[in-house]
Amino acid sequence: MFRGDNSCFMPAPTSIRSGELARLTGVSRDALRYYERKNVLQSPLRSNGGYRLYPYSAIQRVRVIRGALALGFTIHELADIFRTRGLNRPPCKRVRELALRKAEELQLRISELTMLRKELLRTAERWEQILDDTAPGNFAHLLESFVADNPEAIERISPLISPGLRQKLTRSRRK
Repeated sequence: MFRGDNSCFMPAPTSIRSGELARLTGVSRDALRYYERKNVLQSPLRSNGGYRLYPYSAIQRVRVIRGALALGFTIHELADIFRTRGLNRPPCKRVRELALRKAEELQLRISELTMLRKELLRTAERWEQILDDTAPGNFAHLLESFVADNPEAIERISPLISPGLRQKLTRSRRK
C-alpha cells in the first residue's frame, strides 16, 4: 500500500559490492584486486562487515580497462593514463600515440610471423625428404637437422613468444 510520506521507499544504493561489480563486468574479484594494486581502479571503501564497496562509476572504469586491454594497452600504460587524468590533464594525444605505436608493432609482428610461417613450411618440406630417407623405426633427428642447416636460428627469438617475455629476453641479451 502506498503511503504519502514515502517511508516505504528505500533510497537507491550508492555503492556496489565487489562480487556484483565482478559479475556485471565479467571479471573476477581477483582481477578487481589486481586492478586496485596496479592503480587503474580506485581502492574501494569498506562496509562494516569488511566488504569492498565500489562506486557505481567503477562499472564504467572496469569496462574501459577491459576494452583498453583488448586493444593491447598494458596495465602499466593504463595506470599512467589514469594518473594523468587524475591530475586533470587530458592524456588523449598520448593514448593515440600509444595506439599508433602498437599498430606499428603489430605490423612488425605480422611480418615476423609471415616469415616464420614460410620457414616452417620450408622446414616441413625438407623434413619430409629426411623422413622418406629414414628407415622405419629409426630416428630422423629432425630438430637437429634444422639446427645444422640453420645455425643462426639458435640466436633468434620466436615471434610466437609473448611480447613481454620477448622484451625481457632482448634486454637480457644486451647485458
